[in-house]
Amino acid sequence: MSLDPAERDRTREELAANLDLTGLSPDTVAADLGFTRDRLGHALGLTSDPVDVWLLRDYLHQAVLDSGHTPVPFTVLTNSSRLKARLWFRLRRAPRHDFSHR
Repeated sequence: MSLDPAERDRTREELAANLDLTGLSPDTVAADLGFTRDRLGHALGLTSDPVDVWLLRDYLHQAVLDSGHTPVPFTVLTNSSRLKARLWFRLRRAPRHDFSHR
């Protein structure tokens, strides 16, 4: 599954917007995902393993919900796209951030 330049730009914007909505720092997100800060940057920029991008997408979606906000919809990384991605990649279940310690 490859994205055209417009889809890549839109997906980067959606990831960044959802990261902002979580209220979490990039370091916290990276720690929750078991990523380094560089690995997180590559996932946000869509220059990493697609499995990392999907993991980040799912983590951010749930973290936005858990923080009491409404996620920015993903227009490319949709649930139907996930079904196709599973044919190519070993997608994993994303961890959840524990917001109870705020």
